[in-house]
Amino acid sequence: MTQHFSYQDDTLNIDGISLKELAIEYGTPLYVYSKKALVENFRQYADTCKRFESDKIHSLVCYSVKSNSNLAILNILGQEGAGFDIVSGGELQRVIAAGCDPRKVIFSGVGKTANEIGLALKHDIHCFNIESFAELHRINQVAQEMGKQARVSFRVNPNVDPKTHPYISTGLKENKFGIPYEEALACYKAAASMTNIDVTGIDCHIGSQLLDDAPLLEALDKLLHLVDQLSEEGITLKHIDIGGGIGITYDDEKPVAISDYLTRLFTRVENWRKQKHPDQSIGLMFEPGRSISGNAGLLLTQVQYLKTNSDKNFAIVDAAMNDLMRPSLYEAWHKVLPVSNRKGEATSYDIVGPVCESGDWLAKQRELVIQADDILAIMSAGAYGMAMASNYNTRGRAAEVLVDNGNAYLIRRRETPEELFALESVLP
Repeated sequence: MTQHFSYQDDTLNIDGISLKELAIEYGTPLYVYSKKALVENFRQYADTCKRFESDKIHSLVCYSVKSNSNLAILNILGQEGAGFDIVSGGELQRVIAAGCDPRKVIFSGVGKTANEIGLALKHDIHCFNIESFAELHRINQVAQEMGKQARVSFRVNPNVDPKTHPYISTGLKENKFGIPYEEALACYKAAASMTNIDVTGIDCHIGSQLLDDAPLLEALDKLLHLVDQLSEEGITLKHIDIGGGIGITYDDEKPVAISDYLTRLFTRVENWRKQKHPDQSIGLMFEPGRSISGNAGLLLTQVQYLKTNSDKNFAIVDAAMNDLMRPSLYEAWHKVLPVSNRKGEATSYDIVGPVCESGDWLAKQRELVIQADDILAIMSAGAYGMAMASNYNTRGRAAEVLVDNGNAYLIRRRETPEELFALESVLP
């Protein structure tokens, strides 16, 4: 539990505001975020980067929109100077709607459509991260039809094991992402010959929830070797994008400190630049998501019933797998805290939701002292929580509240049943 979430008079608070009062005012399920935590997490990246910037080294921290795409959160980070890493045209439109600069957007993802490419070119985004040779041709074609130059980098798959969950590993040969390391040189040569392509950088993202930076630095070394090869071929790159992936603490994990990781990375790049390319300027780009938004938010849910089947105890709550998919999707672990800290003997409960699936659970075997109607806080839910939510079982998605300087703001209201089927129609 971070300094932003603490018990006061046996009631869990967020930055000094009672979570019980927020649950009463806005209902549950309810996502609650701390602006202070969000900004502090971003500044861990931004402030460390600033320490290493010079006339030869510059940087841009591009928040991964897919981790949490609420407009208020994007707006806050945009005001902090963030760029944005997107994976769809819809996410680009979110960035623009939040009042942020599309020229600080990098567009990743393996399946960009012609319409999405055209939208990105129209708004003059910073760069496309290309993930296949076929995508290169499509971007060149769309740019040609629009009379524009498309700035591109290739997402290179370095075949580095990130030692994380297989569902969030993206840098191995068997993953769908990026182009194989061995094919990168040929792809860059082809791109450099295209009239409507401006080759500007190289990209890599090997996975998510990394606790150790050794795999990231190993991937960086491979990218630097490739940049040297490209330079020998007359292709000079303007930036290196090392991706994101630094993990957070869900239980007792001890992820590498962001400042320590960035210090090692900048030092390695600067030593390489001085030895190999002393006259060249280079930009470093990063794509953090979870490490910015993850521990800045939680999900509040109310206990509906306590139930015992033989020797198994269940706390049936009003949040479900459609509200927080991570536990059902890959057995992710989230700490569960009672908002009201009761005294008494704890009982082991599985925290389950009302959705009609056996996979609808939020936590298993948690020792809790709780009663029906109590409020529980599912911690570390600020990333890939609301962003992955669905309307399964015709359940409206949760409301979202952001706490800032002693005030709570509703940044997304709860969906109504009528809104869920407003786009549908019956046959005449």
